[in-house]
Amino acid sequence: MEIQMNRLPAGPRSTVVLAARYLHDACAYYARCESRYGDPFTLPTPFGPLVVTGAPEGIQTIYTADPDTFDIFAKSSVEPFLGASSLMLSTGETHSRNRRLLLPRFHGRHIDQFAAAMAEAAARAMARWRPGKSFVAQDEMHHISLDIILKVFFGAKAEILAPIEDALLIAQQSITPAITFLPCIRHQFAGLGPWARFRRAMENFDRVIFQMIREARLQPSEDNILGLLLTARYEDGEGLSDVAVRDEIVSLVAAGHETLASALAWALYWLHREPAALTRLREETADVGTNFERLFALPYMDAVCNETLRLCPILPEVTRLLRRPLKLLGYTLPAGVGVASVATLVHMREDLYPQAHEFRPERFLSRKYSPFEFVPFGGGTHRCLGASFAIFEMKIVLAKILRDCRLRLLTPGPIRPRRRSVPFGPQRGVVFMVEEEYSRA
Repeated sequence: MEIQMNRLPAGPRSTVVLAARYLHDACAYYARCESRYGDPFTLPTPFGPLVVTGAPEGIQTIYTADPDTFDIFAKSSVEPFLGASSLMLSTGETHSRNRRLLLPRFHGRHIDQFAAAMAEAAARAMARWRPGKSFVAQDEMHHISLDIILKVFFGAKAEILAPIEDALLIAQQSITPAITFLPCIRHQFAGLGPWARFRRAMENFDRVIFQMIREARLQPSEDNILGLLLTARYEDGEGLSDVAVRDEIVSLVAAGHETLASALAWALYWLHREPAALTRLREETADVGTNFERLFALPYMDAVCNETLRLCPILPEVTRLLRRPLKLLGYTLPAGVGVASVATLVHMREDLYPQAHEFRPERFLSRKYSPFEFVPFGGGTHRCLGASFAIFEMKIVLAKILRDCRLRLLTPGPIRPRRRSVPFGPQRGVVFMVEEEYSRA
């Protein structure tokens, strides 16, 4: 039978109003809907109905289905920023071909060669911190992650990177949940309003990026991601066009630095709320130094990163649009309906994660979770391309901060997640103070 679209709780019926509620409180909203309707349930969205599941069996059905079953749900929401040829927005054989080409650039030796640059970026940020002074974790982690992304992706000197950084920040600041998820407001209005501001920012950003690509083609190098993309070749010897390189760079830069900043802010928050976990991690990383290969293999560091992403997944849902019917948890869903696997639901299941609302990294030491029970980076053929890269980055920055300074958490109370453009981060600034015994090793 076809699934019956559940009615939402009494209240606003407009999808615009519902979208506004969902955008700012999606994690709690998913939980309320699951509690009221069960799993799966259906949400109305500006892009059509979306059938949501947080059950491992449902997630497995989505992630193991034939990739040709799906198209991109709400593609128009991000295409103006990411570009039509982005790996994130491609499907079928085009997606498979591009993924085979790009994936090796984010694994193995290519990640290892950037480790020192990641640690140096953290050190540069920490050099500004002073004993007795406070800072907002999200802001400082944003500076670190952006520094890392720009150096790793472009490998250029600071004076060359400055225009890229300025253009990127202006472009990202112009992206709001409203223009992302509400296509009805995408009008220029004589050059005024959020959409016009976004278009101007993107035109400027594209000018800077295409100039970088043209210059890099004159002297291709494999010591940065841009160079790796320019030298990559398909099986037939063909390379990526300038537009394709632009779209992949934008997708990876935009997704990479903001999501890493949120993940690091959450990790510092939880570690400083749980002194035992903080002490254990410090002890494990104390003598690692610049042995990044060893750092990547530390079990408790791995557990801390996993537990942070379990409690606070940066992208709580992965959506798809059905090209053909799909059987999901006893229902037959018709083509044209969206489906979503929701990390914030499966990660909060008490049968999988006892005391699910507590920060307990040890759970990842005593149990191995399936790729349908722990899904911080999505799954299937569209699993995040930079997942290993992001975890490596997270470990290096965390180890550097914890080894070289002592922080005091000034906002210990519960902090809720809130959407920041597309990714989620802490709703209120997580504030820390550098303690007097601050030292630089």
